[in-house]
Amino acid sequence: MLEIIVGLYSLYILMRLYIAFMQIGYINTEKRKDPVLMPAGKYMVAANYAVAKEKLGIIETFVDYLMFLWWVFSGFAWLSSLFHVNGSVESSVLFLYGFMAVNYIVGLPFSLYQTFKIDEAFGFNKMTLKMFVVDAFKSIGLFLVLGGAVFAVLSWIISSYEMWWFWGFVLMFAIAVAANLLMPFFMGLFNKFSPLEEGELKDAIVALMQKAGLKSDGIFVMDASKRDSRLNAFFGGLGKSKRVVLYDTLLDKLNKKELLAVLGHELGHFSHGDIWKNIALMGLLLFIAFYLFGHLPDSLFIQMGVSPYAGVQIAMLMLLLPLLSFVFTPFMSYVSRHNEYAADEYGSQMGGKENLVSALLKLITENKAFPKSHPLVIFFYHTHPPVLERLKELGYDAGNVIVGEENPEEPPLPGDGIFAYMDKK
Repeated sequence: MLEIIVGLYSLYILMRLYIAFMQIGYINTEKRKDPVLMPAGKYMVAANYAVAKEKLGIIETFVDYLMFLWWVFSGFAWLSSLFHVNGSVESSVLFLYGFMAVNYIVGLPFSLYQTFKIDEAFGFNKMTLKMFVVDAFKSIGLFLVLGGAVFAVLSWIISSYEMWWFWGFVLMFAIAVAANLLMPFFMGLFNKFSPLEEGELKDAIVALMQKAGLKSDGIFVMDASKRDSRLNAFFGGLGKSKRVVLYDTLLDKLNKKELLAVLGHELGHFSHGDIWKNIALMGLLLFIAFYLFGHLPDSLFIQMGVSPYAGVQIAMLMLLLPLLSFVFTPFMSYVSRHNEYAADEYGSQMGGKENLVSALLKLITENKAFPKSHPLVIFFYHTHPPVLERLKELGYDAGNVIVGEENPEEPPLPGDGIFAYMDKK
């Protein structure tokens, strides 16, 4: 059984690497063609940023694979003996703390490189190292308390019920839904939320929400600019009452009409029930995961040199979940892309097509989002349709649209060594 698991995981890794290399080659080809949506300089910068992230992702994927092999062939056995796992809830939680700690330490260099090398080079990162460390300690503290509680309850369920996979699914699905409701609270531990000033913009947002059949539970501005320069906005809450959160970066770059068109798009998701659809899809994925991984034979764990105690089973589920998610992702991405088209149509009706188009053009330019991707990347990963297709659906010939001021600067790809080698054609 272990050989089958390793074979399937190896195939999954090869697919991820193949898609990443195809994306790099595709972007390196497309960036040499006539630019679309952006001036030539910014078009090249967006392409280089996309390639830099893909290259880092390739290295991270390879390390993930090595870690997977280590865990299943010796890591689980080592960790089990280190914490003397005996089937108790306490030993299971300690085992899972150790599992998460090792993975966090291995992944930390990639997070640091992404933030302070790549994002820094392309003008996104606004964080200091001190802020990064403080955020990390806050996240670790939250995980130790909340994650430990979830691990304890899930371990107890596994130890107490024969159909633990079903009750485990119920628990995790309930937690996932609750997390959507509590997300503003958790984000408040990292960011400052200030009420939007009274005035024309606030009145217009309230009126827009009322038109969509919703009411405001507060409109807030988040100080996102202290960490990152990218633009975003979102709604919180699952009922008719919604909290609106605007990144301060978004307010700086979009005018009132563009902002209302963007919010109209988001309101389209609520109007069409997309939030509940996404929750249902997430629930389906969780159910399949718990069912499959809840029926792994004991012989698999014996091959790994461990007993099938609760902590080990949970860690195995977490280790294999990306494999199942990869298989499930194309379907979820397809549904999401379909929903985005419908939300665009709703947003254009609420805020005007020309305003939504203008906002989309500003968003991709400010976020340095390269407007083209390889078909495989779109098929597997894109939850949003390519912006060229979105503009086409809105009635604009995107191939003839160039926005923004020319910027001839083309920062080199960060790093050398493997990065430089991977950039050669």
